[in-house]
Amino acid sequence: MSDSVYREEEYRRFYENLTPLLNGSNIEQVSLKKLKKYAIKTGTRTKFGSYGWRSSVSSRVAPKTVYLGSPRVRLPKASELHKSIIEKAPEELHKVLHLIRTLPFVHLRRQMGNNDVFNPICNLYMSVADPKNYRIAYMWGNTLKKHDAKRQGPEFTMIHIPEEHQLRQQVLALPEYNLNIALGTDYMGEDKKGFLRQAMWYADEHDMLGLHAGTKLVYIRDSNDNKIRRYGVFLFGLTATGKSTWSCHQLGLDHKSGERTEAVQDDIVFLRKDGSALGSENGFFVKTDVEKDLQEAMYYALIDKSALYENVMIDAEGNPDFLDENLCANGRAVIQKSKLRIKRGRRLVSIESPTINLPPLDELDGIAFAFITRRNTIMPFAQKLTAEQAILAYLWGESTHSYASQPAKAGESVRIVGTDPFIVGSRARKVNRFYNIIMELKEKYPEKVSFYQYNTGGVGEIIEEFMQGNTKQKKMIRKVYRVPINLMAALQRGDLRGTNKYQKGVLGTEEAVWCEGGDLSIQNPSNYYTQEQIDDFINDLVAGRREYTEEIASEGLEKQIIKFAEDSFHIEKRSRISTAYMAEKADAESQTKKMVTPSDSWVSKARPPRPTSWR
Repeated sequence: MSDSVYREEEYRRFYENLTPLLNGSNIEQVSLKKLKKYAIKTGTRTKFGSYGWRSSVSSRVAPKTVYLGSPRVRLPKASELHKSIIEKAPEELHKVLHLIRTLPFVHLRRQMGNNDVFNPICNLYMSVADPKNYRIAYMWGNTLKKHDAKRQGPEFTMIHIPEEHQLRQQVLALPEYNLNIALGTDYMGEDKKGFLRQAMWYADEHDMLGLHAGTKLVYIRDSNDNKIRRYGVFLFGLTATGKSTWSCHQLGLDHKSGERTEAVQDDIVFLRKDGSALGSENGFFVKTDVEKDLQEAMYYALIDKSALYENVMIDAEGNPDFLDENLCANGRAVIQKSKLRIKRGRRLVSIESPTINLPPLDELDGIAFAFITRRNTIMPFAQKLTAEQAILAYLWGESTHSYASQPAKAGESVRIVGTDPFIVGSRARKVNRFYNIIMELKEKYPEKVSFYQYNTGGVGEIIEEFMQGNTKQKKMIRKVYRVPINLMAALQRGDLRGTNKYQKGVLGTEEAVWCEGGDLSIQNPSNYYTQEQIDDFINDLVAGRREYTEEIASEGLEKQIIKFAEDSFHIEKRSRISTAYMAEKADAESQTKKMVTPSDSWVSKARPPRPTSWR
């Protein structure tokens, strides 16, 4: 994109003119307590004593988010819509100055983090010309702690004006001024992510690495000596792949023997060279499609009176239904970390970690970096990665578009570096930094760092492409066989206990072929596809990874990382079905035929789409 559309001098003048206006008489300094009084007036009270609201906009406006400033913060790959917003930004910023002088605002001051190093002070200026906007500030305020004068940090500012017309809906980020502006949207997630995006960029500039990842501590018995070990776990994942679920999940551990997990963070952390991770939030902004039996801790936090709902179905009697998505498929809630609890006998026991930070590696028995993906064809449920493969997993940040959420793109790959859609500036710079930290940790602690990739999707899906007139359409031929949550818990539990068995699999990595309490023969690709189909999927995957690597390499990727990628593309073309399944295949043949037979209404002999289906 031409640099001529950026106006750095105008951004500087805007910021200089804005600063004195933030002390205007139309701006009221408020506490969280005062905000609550106004917010609940427009909310719906539930039978639990909690409150819920509805927003006009139910998700972030990522396609309309741009970064204004010097070349180091600009979008590497701007769309035509981005270019249009950037070109008109000076005019919009001039309007913001007028609105900040004119409209009534509240100013809420909160603080991120709880450590001796990095505690950003977050200043939200929320327009309340529409009284319903009080709840946005109130919900956001419940994700962070009250400002502590003893913990100083960089000052971040967010200006949020939902009243701007939706035709001019946009988010303007000025990272070099620690400033974000949301216009024409009333979705609270813009405030949460505005501050967290700024914090990640600031961390990257100050010898840390902002990660879109949850963290947890796991106390578990080692299979070799039966002693309790303490592990730190990082869980990377795009939205809706299970990052919050697995950050809070208890993994089916044996609590009577002293095993347990503690939830540390569910979204954003700041990785340091010593393997520690500084936390950001005390309240989690979670998706509410939660089932009690499968996501117990999150469920009990959601039914606590402290929960704050956004776009959750609440009936006329005040009963929230977390699985009813008829009005909105992105129901959300702010839940308090302290309210994550599980049932033990007749008591509810907290699974909250006492801190929002993960300790350094020398204070742990080990750390595991786990990359969550969601794919539905031949990706194994669990892969054990080398350090080099983990760096590639971070580089590719893979998942797949859902048939339920985006039918037009169903089955197609989506790749986002670090599973982090909030990167400011060069994406290659993030990968390089991750590479350096990981390699140093692995060299210093060779036996204490492990890497995994978990597929929370499943296997067996076939989607057929066809033309309807001049439009490409997609039709579900066979639904995915989803990996059961209990099986995924068993895989993660076994990796930390050291009981899972791995062998080289279809993608050239080590894939799990046995775990306690789970049948992994169901993930065998030959149960669902011919060898030719499997080859097509692998070829498409490699082609997509190659293309994406070239795109990120143009932003300054380290040569060694490019070499890792090139080496990974040479997946052998002999029979790619893991030999680990062959011994079991005869015994499982009858069960397999029962699972997938020609009479099954979801089965088709159609080949999977090529070549864009899985890239």
